[in-house]
Amino acid sequence: MRPSDMRVTPVAEWPATLDVGALLEVGWRPTPFQEFVLKIHSRCNLACDYCYMYEMADQSWRSQPKQMPTTIADRTAARIGEHVRRHDLDKITLVLHGGEPLLAGAGLITHVLAAVTEAVGKDVTIQASVQTNGVGLDEQFLAAFRRLGLRVGVSLDGDAGAHNRHRRFANGRGSHAAVASGLRRLTSDRYRHLFRGLLCVIDLNNDPLDTYSAMLEFAPPRIDFLLPHGTWASPPPGRVADETRTPYADWLIAIFDRWYDQPRTHVRLFSDIIRLQLGQTANTESVGLAPADFLVIETDGAIAQVDSLKATFDGAPRTGLHVDRHAFDDALLLPQIAARQAGFQVLSRTCQQCRIWRVCGGGLYAHRYRPGTGFANPSVYCPDLMRLIDHIGERVAADIRQRQRQHVMQLGDT
Repeated sequence: MRPSDMRVTPVAEWPATLDVGALLEVGWRPTPFQEFVLKIHSRCNLACDYCYMYEMADQSWRSQPKQMPTTIADRTAARIGEHVRRHDLDKITLVLHGGEPLLAGAGLITHVLAAVTEAVGKDVTIQASVQTNGVGLDEQFLAAFRRLGLRVGVSLDGDAGAHNRHRRFANGRGSHAAVASGLRRLTSDRYRHLFRGLLCVIDLNNDPLDTYSAMLEFAPPRIDFLLPHGTWASPPPGRVADETRTPYADWLIAIFDRWYDQPRTHVRLFSDIIRLQLGQTANTESVGLAPADFLVIETDGAIAQVDSLKATFDGAPRTGLHVDRHAFDDALLLPQIAARQAGFQVLSRTCQQCRIWRVCGGGLYAHRYRPGTGFANPSVYCPDLMRLIDHIGERVAADIRQRQRQHVMQLGDT
């Protein structure tokens, strides 16, 4: 969806009609926020053509300050401290984001971390990271991040050809060379401990194994493969209305089979699906039904929902709240927040009746959007999720059966 296609959602679209009071009556309780995504800079030095921030339905970035003022950073830190004390949290996650957060400079990054550290107190552990496109990742930033203990996640879509297909500068020049240079600095002996992992947006035009191999060259501790954002109104590339076609599952399965046979890093989507199939919980919002426990703070101090909602309709992430006037607890009982925390009871009826609902969890929330019914739908990626989850389940089950047979044979030998 392009800016010219953007629309304003009717107020009646779900979850605007969700009865939070009824959820409370049947025993649901909100989960405190434990991850805070601070948009410290709202502009970017790349012009990626698939970017949800600038190229999709929500265009609120145009009215945002370019950089978060220190007064807003301080107020946000105070709100985080207030929330931590109210809910007796001993650990939080802080993500510095954008736009491109490095454009804010090392000074503001240092100020934000100091403010949050002081606000939450010495007994609270802060897992702090910055998510960057990597083109500005120079020695000065890395030295500052080393002093601050700030971990670094980098976006990389594969080799030069794959990466430069979408991730370009405004003049059309590809960014792979600059990103690779930054990654080589980050993965040097001096800074490797700061390396959080790589984030890759899937493009069906890129060979999956070549993409995976190119990412492994940097020995990332973790890889996140992301489905490109799309909705039922504006489907992602290659996702046609044919339940027999599963192009994204096929792409991911090629990597899964290589990864499962020779695991060389942590691939979060695959690990989370396996965890869910074994009755555990996931560590991502892409699958499963774990409550969404994070908030976004825009550069102007507006309290917002997750950024991926910018792909759905204009204004989708807004809550109407602001750090100057509202505590984070004020967001917990909003219908749009409850809809992402209440689990099975707020899935669409189709998802509730599906055999893999415990694992799939309806897929990423933004991908469920359809004009008229809002987010009360299965994911636009439903066939792909079904195929991927079944394939992973079959491989894991076969592996478990083999291990059980081997164990029985060993017992027989004794």
